[in-house]
Amino acid sequence: MMGVDQKQAIYEAPRVASGLSVRFWGVRGSLPCAGRDTLRYGGNTSTVEIDAGGHVLVLDGGTGCHELGRALLKADRHGGDVFLSHAHFDHVCGLPFFQPFFVPGQDWRVWSGHLEDGMTTRGLFDELMRPPLFPVSPEIFNANLAYRDFRAGDTLSPGPGIVLHTIPLHHPNHATGYRVEFNGRAVVYITDVEHTLGQVDQALVAFARNADVLIYDSTYSDEQFVAGRGHSTWQEGMRIADAAGVATFVAFHHDPDHNDAFMDEVACALSAARPGSLVAREGLFLQL
Repeated sequence: MMGVDQKQAIYEAPRVASGLSVRFWGVRGSLPCAGRDTLRYGGNTSTVEIDAGGHVLVLDGGTGCHELGRALLKADRHGGDVFLSHAHFDHVCGLPFFQPFFVPGQDWRVWSGHLEDGMTTRGLFDELMRPPLFPVSPEIFNANLAYRDFRAGDTLSPGPGIVLHTIPLHHPNHATGYRVEFNGRAVVYITDVEHTLGQVDQALVAFARNADVLIYDSTYSDEQFVAGRGHSTWQEGMRIADAAGVATFVAFHHDPDHNDAFMDEVACALSAARPGSLVAREGLFLQL
């Protein structure tokens, strides 16, 4: 088992000013799950940091946002972009606790591309941070904070040399997948998506084509999969990765009922089926 000091060392891995890197701060879905049975993989919900030549991109605002925010301030980072896959609570509940939002001089943008019926990214914050659900409004933030809306399918340019492709995902209330391209490398983030049994999604295959890393919704195994729940399996993610020619597949968004022992079994089976593949855990750091 990884000790506290060793895990902390991974959280504080050097921040490279060139190239593309990925760091996992929260890897669970649906519900954070703290306890002795989830220490090895972690219990925080979806938060992934991508560093593209010194520009910080945060994918989703789960409970992993809290530690990420502290680390960014410690590293003297002054801003970046947060991209939401969707607004279900496990993916946004950490946003009011992201410490850089409270610091004057910080410069952040929050983006979402799944909202409909007149809802906006700013409106999402207003709904999330209001009584009786939350004691203060977004007006408490002291950073220079901008709220950006787009349509899933748009191509975005959040920073110099960064191209961000987006795609709509099959999930209740809609969701967005992301492909981050920088310096000849590509990371694809597909979480909260339901697949069709026996039919590999060719749109996702095309979206992930030749990516260096595919991070994919692996809430279930094929044996556990039930249609209508809005999630996929690690085996389906592997099938997409194989069809797309992905270099490294990362299973992500683990069910809160899947303890370390269960996740070890998934890691073993995944490694045997597709060598070089990984099961996401808090602190995992990938330098491309």
